[in-house]
Amino acid sequence: MRPSDLLIPTPSGLYCPPADVYVDPVRPVDRALITHAHSDHARPGHYQVLATEETLAIMAARLGEDFCHTRQVARCGETLDLNGVKVCFHPAGHVLGSAQIAFEAEGLRIVASGDYKRQADPTCMPFEVVPCDVFISEATFALPVFRHPDPAHEIAKLLNSLELFPERAHLVGAYSLGKAQRVIAMARKAGHDAAIYLHGAMEKVTRLYEQHGIALGELHLVRDTKPAELAGAIVLCPPSAAQEPWSRKMPEPLSVYASGWMRIRARARQSGAELPLVISDHADWPDLQRSILETGCSELWVTHGQEDALVHWAQSQGLKAKPLHMVGYGDEEAGEA
Repeated sequence: MRPSDLLIPTPSGLYCPPADVYVDPVRPVDRALITHAHSDHARPGHYQVLATEETLAIMAARLGEDFCHTRQVARCGETLDLNGVKVCFHPAGHVLGSAQIAFEAEGLRIVASGDYKRQADPTCMPFEVVPCDVFISEATFALPVFRHPDPAHEIAKLLNSLELFPERAHLVGAYSLGKAQRVIAMARKAGHDAAIYLHGAMEKVTRLYEQHGIALGELHLVRDTKPAELAGAIVLCPPSAAQEPWSRKMPEPLSVYASGWMRIRARARQSGAELPLVISDHADWPDLQRSILETGCSELWVTHGQEDALVHWAQSQGLKAKPLHMVGYGDEEAGEA
């Protein structure tokens, strides 16, 4: 069997003809396998959806209980037979419930990674290296300039700023699925046990994280809090909300932005952040390289991001490599990265 017999790119998304299923389809299809719940990968309108329990729960919370007709839970490490194709989900380390999906038939294995990272994250299962013949990788930060620092050091910057400016509310722009909960969990791990405050748009998903066993400590909604109580506090909001009138009621708000894009000074300046934090939920350049080599794959397909650079590097390592030029994928907004 050739790789193109097992998975092919189509306008609707990656398609597995023998199993008649799509991976993260961008258009409504009959049978969809979803890697994670960010909206560029998880869309409503499919008839059947197979995903991890956490991903299905997040999709229901964000899209409504009727986001699909029927749903089925995929347990990581459990192999399913779909018309002779063995399908297995493996942790991707991106956000809660995120998974890589391995397809295997006639001795050929292809792994579709979705989005992934290798740095430690207390809010989701760590990335699992899955040996394969063909690895399908994202390329969000696939340039040598992207070398993410230790996220613990970035959180230390935030906590140090709280000590230096106890009169100021620290308004942290962070994407509402994955990034916000990770920032909270890392702050707790660093010893910050004071109440943390949430924009209302973050409440539903954050509570869902707690329901799935992620301890996040004392949390309150900004709308239920007097502005004076926010002095010296961490306040989390979607990046787009940081510049809204909503934030001006806070005591001397100090703008913070958590994103891998903060590695680029021009992007940090453009965001208006006084304190940019380089915290990413995607693999950086060294971790992309490491992950690809560790799979032992002989062929690399690149789905979205800096495709050409990663393809060129893979070819220099003796791998067959090509960009898939998939459309419809990318950050839901800048903060997702």
